[in-house]
Parts: sequence; structure tokens; C-alpha cells
Amino acid sequence: MAPVSRHPASVLAVVRRYEAAGFRAWPAAAVHYDGTWVVRLTAGHPAKRLNSVNPLDPGDTHAIEERIGRAARRFDAYGRPLTFRMSPLSGQVLSRHLDKAGWNRFDESLVMRLPLKEVELGAAMDQIPLKDISRFIGASLRTGGSDASLRPGLSEVIGAIQPEAGLFALEDGNEPLATLICVHDGDLAGLFEVATEKSARKKGHGRNLILSALKWARLRGAREAWLQVEAGNAPALALYRSLGFEEVYRYHYRRPPGA
Repeated sequence: MAPVSRHPASVLAVVRRYEAAGFRAWPAAAVHYDGTWVVRLTAGHPAKRLNSVNPLDPGDTHAIEERIGRAARRFDAYGRPLTFRMSPLSGQVLSRHLDKAGWNRFDESLVMRLPLKEVELGAAMDQIPLKDISRFIGASLRTGGSDASLRPGLSEVIGAIQPEAGLFALEDGNEPLATLICVHDGDLAGLFEVATEKSARKKGHGRNLILSALKWARLRGAREAWLQVEAGNAPALALYRSLGFEEVYRYHYRRPPGA
């Protein structure tokens, strides 16, 4: 795979592409714009991706403190902690401003990609995505070890996805083994909510389901797979790298001191 160019303009263009795809694939319930800051809020689901300020232009640095105040009021109205999601598009000026104000930095993640022409998918299972959203959500909550209270919010998010979304589950009878969502968006196939049930890990279920989803997406015209994974999730990183995924860029979250 050809490495991403280190030229700043080229890097930012690539980052903007994946950031836009991520917004479409995992939509927030409410979206507000303050200049090129995208404020995403979702009352029904606490995920940071769905409840964060996403700066999208390193050069948009006017009235930072005033705009932070406006964002804080929106987050307060939703009962969410003010959170910034800092990608390479956030820029150094904003980052230094938050450093000076003592904001905490946490939860770094990698965005990774894989050209599908480089993946052997001939032996992958031909699997039809689930049509029963309720069944998939139940399986996803189980494999991810998530609380059942997240069911309404997850249902809302999945129902709002605009590109074609394939809901994949590998099951043993009525017992879910692995789940994921594959969002086919033009030539991109985004993988979300990838999880394997705790007792079924290290048996190849996650790998097999990923390959099935990528086969499904490639048949629909996708040419590149991508995903987001927490930097501290060593088992997931090992799996993705063994499949050929490579890092494109990283992002992290920031909150005010005491948040």
C-alpha cells in the first residue's frame, strides 16, 4: 500500500475525506456549525463521537474562547460534558489554546484503511446482512458488553445512517458470537461497532465476519475499507494489522480541567 503523503495539504485532504465519511456513517441527532467547528450532540447515546466538537480547519482560529463558551452551553443543555475531538484538522493554534487552559487529553484512536484489491476475499463467507434491526442491536449489545439502556439510542443512530448499512452478525444458534456494521458509502466501506463476545474471542470469529462484510461491500463497488480503533485496544489493532489495515491518522479527545 502506498503511504499517505506527508505534505500537509495532502494529509488534510485525506483526513477531511474520512471525517466526512465518519459523520455520514455514524450520524449525531443534532448538528450545529460554528464556523468550521461541527458540534455533534445526541441525547439518546453517550458515545463521544456523537457528542463532541469537531474542528475541521486548522486556520479557523478566531474568537476561540467565545466559541468554546457557546459550545459549552449547547452541551449543558444536553447534559453532556463539553468534549472536543481533535484530529489533524484541529490545528496547533487551538491545541495550544487548550493546553494553556489546562484541558485534559484522553482516549487516542487510530483511523486505518485497507485497499480492497489487496485483500483475498474469495474464501470469505457469503453472508447476507440482517434486516431485523432489533435482533442486530440485541446481538451487538451482547457482544460489546454494553448496557441494555443503550438500545434506544443505538437504534436511533443506526436508523439515521444515510449510506447503505450492512448489519452483520455471526451466531451460534441464538447466541451471538461477533457483530459489526459495514457502511457502504461510494468507494468506501466503513467498519463500525466491531465486537466479539468475550467467551468467543481468539477463535477467528471477528476476522471471518470482517472478511464477509468486506466481500459484501466490494461486490457493491467499495474499493477501500476504513475503521477507527482505540490506540490502547491491542487485540483489535493486532487483528486489523494482520488483515493489512494501516494507519492514516490519529485523533483524541479533550475536556476542560475538572470535567
